[in-house]
Amino acid sequence: MSAASARRRYALVQFLMWLPPGLMMAPMVLLMSARGLDLGEIGLVGAVYSVTIVVLELPTGGLADVVGRRTVLAVGTGFSAVGLVVMALADSVWLFFVASLFKGVARALSSGPAQAWYVDALHAAEGPDADLKPGLAVGSAASSTALLGGVLAGGLVPLVLPGDEVLRLSVPVWCGAVAAAAALVAVVVAMPEPRRSTSRGGPARSRAAARLGEILTDVPLTIRDGFHMAVRDRGLARLLLVSAAGGMMLAAIETLTPVRLAELTGRLESGSTVYAFVAAVGFAANAVGSSVAPLVARLLRTSTRAAVAAIAVAAASLGGLAASVALSGTAGIVAAGVAYFLVFAALSVEELVRGELIHLRVESARRATVMSVDSLQLQFGGLLITLGLGPLTTGLGIGGTWAAVAVLILVSSLLFVRLPARRVVPVPAPTRT
Repeated sequence: MSAASARRRYALVQFLMWLPPGLMMAPMVLLMSARGLDLGEIGLVGAVYSVTIVVLELPTGGLADVVGRRTVLAVGTGFSAVGLVVMALADSVWLFFVASLFKGVARALSSGPAQAWYVDALHAAEGPDADLKPGLAVGSAASSTALLGGVLAGGLVPLVLPGDEVLRLSVPVWCGAVAAAAALVAVVVAMPEPRRSTSRGGPARSRAAARLGEILTDVPLTIRDGFHMAVRDRGLARLLLVSAAGGMMLAAIETLTPVRLAELTGRLESGSTVYAFVAAVGFAANAVGSSVAPLVARLLRTSTRAAVAAIAVAAASLGGLAASVALSGTAGIVAAGVAYFLVFAALSVEELVRGELIHLRVESARRATVMSVDSLQLQFGGLLITLGLGPLTTGLGIGGTWAAVAVLILVSSLLFVRLPARRVVPVPAPTRT
C-alpha cells in the first residue's frame, strides 16, 4: 500500500467513525432533559461513559496490538451502532446508563487502532523516519469535518421535523446509528493489516492463526509492557498526562454549553439548533487548526513550543467563554461561538504535535496500547469533571466552572517545559508464566 493510499483510507475511516458522535452531539443532553433527567443525572450518565472507558481502555488497546487493529475497530463500530439505538429508545435514566455503557465500550475499542494502523502503514511504505504530521493532519481534518457536518445536521433536524419534541430530538440519534453501521463496513473493507514487527524481533504472527489461549496470554503482557513503557520514559509520561487536562476541558465545554444556550434561547429545540451552529464553528476551527499545525510547529521551530503556545490560547479562550455568561441573547451566543473557534483551533494544534511526539517514542508492537493510555487519561479527566458537575455548578455556576478548568489547562502547559529528549524505550520480550 502506498503512503497516499494509506492516508486516503485513514481519512475515510476517521470521517465515518466521527460522524455518529457529531449527529448525536447537539440533541444528546437536551434529549435526556426532555425525557425527565436533571443536570445531576445527566452528569451521572456521562460518568458511566467515562468509567467504562477508563476500565476498558488498556485491555482494548492491548487487544488491538495482539489481534489486529481492524478487528478491534470493527467491533467498536458495532457497539457504537447498538448504543445509539438504545439511546434513541431510552425513556429512563437506567436505559441512558445502558446506552452510555455501550458507547463507552465502543469508544474504548476505537480510540487508538485507526491511528496506530495509519502509522504502521506509513512506516511500511516510507520507513520509520516518515513525516507523520501531514497524514495525522488529514485524519484530524476528516474527523473534524464529520463532526461539523454531523452536529449541524443533528441540530437542524429537530427544528424542521414535525411531531413532538422528544421524537424530533431522537431522529439525529437514529441517523447516527445508521452512520455507525456504514463505518463498520468501511473498516472491514478499507483497513487491511500492514505488516509490523513485534518486540520479539520476528514478523507479527498471522491473526487468523492466533489461538484464543495465546491471545488471552498476550493481551495482559502487551498492556504491562505498554504501561511500563509510559512509566519508564518520563517524557512520554508527561505527554500522556497532558491528555487528562484536555479531558476536563472537553467535558466541561460539551456538557454545559448546551444548557447555557438553551437558557439563552428559552427552548430546548432552539437551544439544540444554536448549539449545533456553535459546535460546528468549533469543529471547523479544529479542521483549520489541524491543517496549520505543521506550519505553526515550523514557525515556532519546535513542536513543544507550538504545544505550549496552543494551550495558552485555549486556556485564555475558555476564560473568555466563562466571562460570556454575563451576556444575554445574541451577544452571548456570538461570544460562545468566538470562544469555541479559538478553543478548538488551539486544541487541535496541541493535539497533533503532541501526537507526533508520542509516536516518536513508541514502537509499533505497543503503539495501540500507548494510544489507549492516552485516551485513558483523557477520559479520566472527563470523569473527574462529570462526577463533580453538580457540586461545581451549584457552587461556582457555569461560568465559574469554566474559569476553574481554564486555570487547570494553563498549568498543564508546564508539562512541556524541558521535555526529556526523544528515545524509544526497548521493551523486553514478554515472559509467560
